[in-house]
Amino acid sequence: MESVAGESNKTSAIRIASWNLRYDCQPDNLTVEESIARLPNGLDQPKSYYPTTKELPWSRRRLDVANTLIFEKVELFGVQEGLIRQLNDLQKLLGSEWGWVGVGRDDGVQAGEYSAIFYKKPIVRLVDWDSFWLSDTPFQPSRYPGAGSYRVCTTAHFELLSNSRQFTVINAHLDERSDPQRKLAASLMLARAKYEALGADGTGSKPVFILGDFNSSASDSNSGAYKITTGQQSPTPIDADFASKYAVQGGGGFKGIDLRGAAPKQNISGHFATYTGFSSTSNYRDFQRIDFIFGGSNGGWKVTSYKVGNTLSDEGVYSSDHRPVLVDIVM
Repeated sequence: MESVAGESNKTSAIRIASWNLRYDCQPDNLTVEESIARLPNGLDQPKSYYPTTKELPWSRRRLDVANTLIFEKVELFGVQEGLIRQLNDLQKLLGSEWGWVGVGRDDGVQAGEYSAIFYKKPIVRLVDWDSFWLSDTPFQPSRYPGAGSYRVCTTAHFELLSNSRQFTVINAHLDERSDPQRKLAASLMLARAKYEALGADGTGSKPVFILGDFNSSASDSNSGAYKITTGQQSPTPIDADFASKYAVQGGGGFKGIDLRGAAPKQNISGHFATYTGFSSTSNYRDFQRIDFIFGGSNGGWKVTSYKVGNTLSDEGVYSSDHRPVLVDIVM
């Protein structure tokens, strides 16, 4: 996945990704060093290909996750479903030039899954960040009525060191059970994105990106979150205090642009589905595109390539039940 940005734009390009890691549901207390020691010799050919296509513990999957991020030269990425131990593992595998922000969704500290944002410090500078909950009470850890889980959103402001361009990244994981929650979540994120893009007076022009697992597709009967984000459907009512804090004068028509559709067609990878499960391709009917990256319609960015990555290795290891979404962006 080589950037097609022109020579003059190389210094303002960044590779951004979104990836649902699948939470560590099979903890085995292996250290990172122990996992590395169990890897086969680099020259050993597999005895068979795809011998066990099923979910494996995070202690094995984490190595493939880190490798993908390194090999794909990702410079900023949002994760969903990561527990604190998973985020600490990634920090260790990626190295000290990486940082991350986020809170556990259950208590606003470390309990439960994170919607964290990782960033490469030689590429971007973290300006500030905060979290809010995708519920009727967004300023405190809370669950939307009827939702399967607490749902948190991380918002981070960055400066691209190559050209001092500031931008905002909003990362979240919407609910798997409640379509009303997903619609509310999209409405909250869109309101926040509009504020970050345009400012309170509606005259700003800062690039903003929304990433995450929407737990729903772009076109089925439960696609309200996608349609709200992309301006095809009106937002649902949100908390009055949140609406007041992030109110924008004017700026009508702001929406999120699906970066798959914004990329040049020849620079879009062959994979379409972002969710595959831990199964063989014979279950392709379950494949879906439910993980997205959107850019604010106010502009200030250009997407030059879009890729849905691989998760299944020859050894039969799925790094996650979701594929990573990767985009090259020039600002």
